[in-house]
Amino acid sequence: MSTENSGTPFLQIEGLTKTYPGAPEPVFEGIHFGLDRGEFVCIIGHSGCGKTTILNVLAGLESATQGHVFMDGREVAGPSLDRGVVFQGHALMPWLSVRKNIAFAVRSRWPRWSAAEVDAHVEKYVAMVGLTAAIDKKPAQLSGGMKQRVGIARAFAIQPKMLLLDEPFGALDALTRGTIQDELLRICRETHQTVFMITHDVDEAILLADRILLMSNGPRARVAEAVVNTLPRDRTRSGMHHDPQYYRIRNHLVDFLVERSADLSHGRAPATPTVVRPGLDGDAEPPPAAGAPPALRRIA
Repeated sequence: MSTENSGTPFLQIEGLTKTYPGAPEPVFEGIHFGLDRGEFVCIIGHSGCGKTTILNVLAGLESATQGHVFMDGREVAGPSLDRGVVFQGHALMPWLSVRKNIAFAVRSRWPRWSAAEVDAHVEKYVAMVGLTAAIDKKPAQLSGGMKQRVGIARAFAIQPKMLLLDEPFGALDALTRGTIQDELLRICRETHQTVFMITHDVDEAILLADRILLMSNGPRARVAEAVVNTLPRDRTRSGMHHDPQYYRIRNHLVDFLVERSADLSHGRAPATPTVVRPGLDGDAEPPPAAGAPPALRRIA
């Protein structure tokens, strides 16, 4: 079952709740949102609201206490090569070169490919992140930013239906982070990749995302707002701050994080995110009615 032209989001999250054993309250509860195919969505919230746990559930690396995740018409029930993950750390195998780190993932995806086919595919994605000159170096010979590029290349190389990014640039210096942001934006535009990304950087979210999900504080955190990025899709890091919409969007995000996220904690946020377009007029739309997901098939 495909979501093309069906009106169903490519990724659908329904009633997701997570309670850890021994905890008196859930970290988050009643999470509802969806992603369309080819959409780039960032999620922002204070530490402890469960952002990484949500991403791990989407990746199939962790189970929710309640609720369901459906991707491309099937329920997510475990890890899959249909979902590529880039973690905060590069997670490279230190004894393997850049080429062999990525080739390991490619062979897992296409085990019947010849060595020449694997090598050509690896070289394509290494070139895409600008690391051709370092392709036969090991991680110890690379800078932090180069290691993160390898992680991104590895995730893209398996051609996942969805890319999951857990603050992949948080530990990098500003110059390196900006360079990789530009590379990621370019690659996503070329490949029309669907992306779900955690970030604490408001400007990063405005640069990269089509929509920005804002979480209330935990415990009992919820996705309170879905902020639509009304800046032009061809925006650039150096030019977006010249657009007056940028300041309206940024101010809205900062105001939420500083003032309103705490007020909406402990389950006081709406059950379904309010849609907001602060770059245009600041008005909010009422949340859509939550419907039951269609009959879907379970996959690992």
